[in-house]
Amino acid sequence: MKIKLAIITSHPIQYNAPMFALLAQSCILDIKVFYTWSQSRESFIDKDFGTTIKWDIPLLEGYEHTFVENISKNPGPGTYSGIVCPSLNREISTWGAQALLVYGWKYHAHYNAMRYYNGRIPVCFRGDSTLIDDTGGMKQAIRHLVLRQVYRKVDYAFYVGENNRRYYLQLGFNDEHLFFAPHAVDNYRFGDPTGEMKLQADQWRNELSIGQNDIVVLFAGKFEQKKNPELLMQAALELNKPGIHFLFAGNGFLEPALKELASGNPSIHFIPFQNQSRMPVVYHLSDILVLPSRGPEETWGLVVNEAMACGKAILVSDRCGCAIDLVKPGQNGYIFRSDDREHCRTFLDIMTESREQTRKMGESSLKIIAAWSYEAVCKSFETHLPDLVK
Repeated sequence: MKIKLAIITSHPIQYNAPMFALLAQSCILDIKVFYTWSQSRESFIDKDFGTTIKWDIPLLEGYEHTFVENISKNPGPGTYSGIVCPSLNREISTWGAQALLVYGWKYHAHYNAMRYYNGRIPVCFRGDSTLIDDTGGMKQAIRHLVLRQVYRKVDYAFYVGENNRRYYLQLGFNDEHLFFAPHAVDNYRFGDPTGEMKLQADQWRNELSIGQNDIVVLFAGKFEQKKNPELLMQAALELNKPGIHFLFAGNGFLEPALKELASGNPSIHFIPFQNQSRMPVVYHLSDILVLPSRGPEETWGLVVNEAMACGKAILVSDRCGCAIDLVKPGQNGYIFRSDDREHCRTFLDIMTESREQTRKMGESSLKIIAAWSYEAVCKSFETHLPDLVK
C-alpha cells in the first residue's frame, strides 16, 4: 500500500508543479498538494516584476491537489498573517495523511500544521535557506534561537544543496535527520529536445542584430537591487569588447536606470519578462549566464539550473546559494566576489576569449546539471519516507 504524503505549499510554482506531477506517478507514495493561498488559483501580482503573473505552462495537471480556503484579511505570502487556513489540518487528516511535507514555515497556516502534526505523523520540511547573509551579532543570535524553536516542530529536512545543509546543521538538525533532494528544474524541457528552441533563438539573434558567431552574455531576472544587474551593466560598459553582446531579460524598478546607462550602446539589448514557455529560447540565444546577486536572500538562483540545462557557461557571485554546488571554477564557469565589479569583469574577459571556450564550458554544465533533476528529488522522497513512517 502506498504511503500517503500531504504536501503543504502556498501556491502553484513553476519549479514545483512538474516535480509534483512526476511524484504522483510513484509506486511508493500517494501525494496530495494542499495550496494555502487560495487567492492565487488563477494568477498573482509580482511586485518586483511589476506585473500580474499567469504562467503559460500547466501548473495544476497530473497530481491531486486542493486550494484550502485562506481567510486572511490581507492574503498573500508576504507576511505570517497573510495565509490563515482554519480547515487545513482537518482536510489533511480527513485525507488520511501518514506523513507531512511542508514548504515554508513563515505562514500561520503552515506553522500551525507543523505544531499540530508534530508527534502524530512524521513532519518533513523543504526549503532553501542558507547562512550566506549571516553577519553575527545579537540580532542574528536571537534569530537563530527563534529558528531553533521553529524547527523543533520538524522531524526531518530535505536539503537542496550544501549551503542549505549547513543551515540546518547550525539550527539543531543532525545528519541522521537530513536527506539530500537537489534543487531542480525541468532539465528536459530546457534542454530543447526537438531543436526548435535553437531555431527560434537563431532567428531572435538576427532580429537583435547579433551575429551567429558573437558571444551573448545574459542576465535573466528581476531588475532589483538584490539581483544587482547594475554591476553587470557597468562591467559590460568597461569590457567594451568587439563581438560581445549583453542581453538583459526581465523587468523591475531598476529598468529606467539600466537603460539610461546603456543608452546608445549597440551591444547591449533589453527584452521584457518572458513567460515559462519562452524562457528556454532566451537561454539558447545566449552563451554565458551571469547572476551577479548581492542579496540578501539569494538562497539559490534557479536561473543557473535553467541555463545549465540549456548547456550554458555560468558566472555567479559568491552570494548565490547555488554557487558552491553548481559552478566548478575553470570547468563550467567562475565565481566572483559579490559587488566586486573588477573581479566580475576579469572573469568575463576570460570567458569571452572564444565561443569555442564558452561552448566547452556549456558542455560541462550539461554534465553537472544532469544529477540535479526532478527524478533525483523524487527518488530521495521514495527512498527515505518509507523508513520514516512506522
